Amino acid sequence: MTEQQTSPRGECDAWVLHAGKTRNDGPTSLVRAALPVVAPGPGEVLVAPLFGSWEGNMGHALAREPVDVARLRREKAIVIGNAGVVRVLELGPGVEQLAVGDLAMTFPSGLQDEVGYMVKARGFDAPHQPGLLATRVTMQVDQLIRIPPDSRLTPTQWAAFSVRFVTAWSNWELAKAVFRLQMNEADRPVIRAWGWGGGTTLAELDLARREGCEVVMISGSERNLAVIERASIQPLDRRRFPGLLYDAERAEADAEYRRAHGKATREFLATVRELTHDCGVDIFLDYVGEPVYALTLKALARQGVIATAGWKSPTQVSHSRAQECILRHQHIYTHYARRSQGLAAMAFAERTGWAPEVATKVYTFDEIPELARAYAEGDTHYFTCFSINQD
Repeated sequence: MTEQQTSPRGECDAWVLHAGKTRNDGPTSLVRAALPVVAPGPGEVLVAPLFGSWEGNMGHALAREPVDVARLRREKAIVIGNAGVVRVLELGPGVEQLAVGDLAMTFPSGLQDEVGYMVKARGFDAPHQPGLLATRVTMQVDQLIRIPPDSRLTPTQWAAFSVRFVTAWSNWELAKAVFRLQMNEADRPVIRAWGWGGGTTLAELDLARREGCEVVMISGSERNLAVIERASIQPLDRRRFPGLLYDAERAEADAEYRRAHGKATREFLATVRELTHDCGVDIFLDYVGEPVYALTLKALARQGVIATAGWKSPTQVSHSRAQECILRHQHIYTHYARRSQGLAAMAFAERTGWAPEVATKVYTFDEIPELARAYAEGDTHYFTCFSINQD
C-alpha cells in the first residue's frame, strides 16, 4: 500500500523532506506538513511512532550526499527516519504476529534480496515507504519486532538499538567468522579488534569485548571518549596525533601538512604496535573511509580483516590488490542485516545487557529541526533520540 491509498482516518503530523529541483541542489531542511493516514492492508499494521533515534542516513538525506534520496525514489517529498520504537494501533488483514497495543522495534528492511538481506531501507531509499518522522505510519508487519513487556532495555534504548546495533551484529558475525577461517584459536587465542566511526563502531566493539576480544576505539571528542570508556572499551584519543586524518588535496599543496601527517602516522602505528604487542590489529572496523583507509590497512596484522557497514563522503577508496593479497587481508562489507540476525541481536541484548547508552536529552517532535542542526554541526551524542508521540 502506498502513501496515495488513503482512508477516512484523517491526517497525521509529519516532518517532510522535499526533492531538489536539480541533481546538484545542496543541503535542505525538513518542513512540517499534514499527511493522510493510510489504512493498513494485508500484512500491514498502523502504528504510532513513540521514539526515534537520529541516524547517519538522516544526515545523508538532509545533506543530499551522496544522493538526493527523494529524487532517487522519484517522489516529490518523503518522510525519513528508520530507527525507532512504535505502538501498534491497528492490524491489517492476516496479521497475527503482533497485537494492538504491542510495543515493537523497527526492523527497517524495505527491500530484500532473495535470501532476505536488505537492499533498500524503509524511511530512506525504499520507494513509497515513509519513515518515523510522522505521528502515524503504516508499515509491513515484518518490519517490526515485538518488544517483550518485561524487557531490560528502555524504549529509547531499543530505538537506538534498531539500526546500529543490528548492523553491528551482522557485520561482526561475518568479520569474526572470516578471521577465524584463517586464524584459529591456537593461532590467535585473543582477537585484537579496533575501530573508528560512531555508534555502530561502538556497538560492534562492545559486542567483541563481550566475546573476549581486546578492544580499542579511536575518537577525537572528549564526550565520545568518555562514552567509550564507560562501555569498558579502551579509548584512544586521536588528538594525540595531529594531522592524522589524510586530505589528499591538502597534502598535494601543503608541505608542512605532509610532514605533520607523516609524523602522526608513524606515531599512531607505533602506538598500534605497542598496544598489540607488535602483532597489529586483527579486525579493524572502519566506518570513516578515505581519511583513515590507508592507515587502517597499515595497522592491520597479516591475515587481518577490515570491516565496515557504512560510509562517509567520499564513498570511494583504493588500495594495492597485490599488497592485500600478500598480506592475506580480508575486506568485509555488509548492509544492515536479515531478520534472523535482528532477532538474534535482540535476544543477546536481553540476555547480556548489550545496549546503547542513550543521551540524557530526548528531543521533542517540535525540536526535530534543532536536532538536525546539532547533528550537522557534530554536536550530538552517539545515540541521540527524539519523541514523536508522547506515550
